[in-house]
Amino acid sequence: MNFLPPASSSQTPLFTRRSAARSLAWSFALAPALPALAQFRVEVSGVGLTQLPIALAPFRGEDAAPQKIAAIVRADLERSGLFRAVDASGQPMDESTRPDMSVWRQRSADSLAGGSVTRRGDGRYDVRFRLWDVVRGQDLGGQGYVVPQADLRLAAHKIADYIYEKLTGEKGVFSTRLAYVTKAGNRHTLWVADADGENAQAALNSPQPIISPAWSPSGTQLAYVSFESRKPVVYVHDVATGRRRLLANFRGSNSAPAWSHDGRTLAVTLSRDGGSQLYLISAGGGEPRRLTQSSAIDTEPVFSPDGGSIYFVSDRGGAPQIYRMPASGGSAQRVTFSGGYNISPSISPDGRWLAYITRTGGAFKLQVMELASGNVTSLTDTSEDESPSFAPNSRLIVYATRQGGREALMTTTLDGKIKARLAGQGGDIREPAWGPFQR
Repeated sequence: MNFLPPASSSQTPLFTRRSAARSLAWSFALAPALPALAQFRVEVSGVGLTQLPIALAPFRGEDAAPQKIAAIVRADLERSGLFRAVDASGQPMDESTRPDMSVWRQRSADSLAGGSVTRRGDGRYDVRFRLWDVVRGQDLGGQGYVVPQADLRLAAHKIADYIYEKLTGEKGVFSTRLAYVTKAGNRHTLWVADADGENAQAALNSPQPIISPAWSPSGTQLAYVSFESRKPVVYVHDVATGRRRLLANFRGSNSAPAWSHDGRTLAVTLSRDGGSQLYLISAGGGEPRRLTQSSAIDTEPVFSPDGGSIYFVSDRGGAPQIYRMPASGGSAQRVTFSGGYNISPSISPDGRWLAYITRTGGAFKLQVMELASGNVTSLTDTSEDESPSFAPNSRLIVYATRQGGREALMTTTLDGKIKARLAGQGGDIREPAWGPFQR
């Protein structure tokens, strides 16, 4: 949750993920209506320093399929910032084709993939592919998936993951999921979608605001804050079944849930004892344990990947900055020194990077800090960025912003050189949270 100071010392502090420069209660503002299922179109911009040229031939049979597999794979790989698509027109092939490598070398492709999509008699689809190293002339293997029509996009994302891992040595994130929140009229919706924003499914609809979705480490649950009780209350929601349970509904405000690395505990911000402070609470509920004892506002906790530390936002120095303390509580050390207003910390799963939002001259911009060196890079040229969240392989960041007069979800590489806009069809799009690798 973004940091906002209380209206007065006698009032409960108000917090919202929306930046302080924008409406305090964005959730209550009118916005254009969204369709029943929010669909997105990926637009990639920018040029990376080093990109692997790959040819993705159209899959045999995909013209008769409801999803164009090769196009989905191509968009996934380009969005990663590590791949550049090579023209594959005029060279039909599938997973059984032995390609003429000289043709693809002339097109400057380093690798090549092709496959097929076949509808089976039971209505499911058989999706197969094979990957080739054009430079070495080697078969890099392939896979096959038999899936219902609804999972054709998932099959394409899994193909992109296979290619990414084979060619980079790191796991791909294309079959992971995003959670985000939209507001249309007086309807607030928590969505779970593919990592490219497509295939969005509504997890929760409410006439009251929903904020701060946070994935459990297993990827099976979402914690979030709902205002349906006319105050902020924390719930834990089972994504597969839709069942949910109340986690924190104490006196005052209950907000900013963050899972521990083992999924057994959550850090939350509570004002039950006066000012907003950090507490630990069991994932099963119960009595929370207070972590901070300051007279300041402490909020937006996030655990380090090893579980040893909690990063959080506090105005104990006079303005919101990011601090770090032991996960069991104790003295806190300031982490951000560049800029006078820094909020919304997100730690990369590999523990190397801190993404956050800084206010500069009235603009709210996404920054990333290399924790070992303290070096900070500004990643965007937009001015209303918020809610950064790392991909589980630490290579991309998803965030919400406003670009070209429209609300949008964006992904960016850590150098800011490759951005992809997951462009919605209207409405207020907020609060992205990137899910973990599926276990």
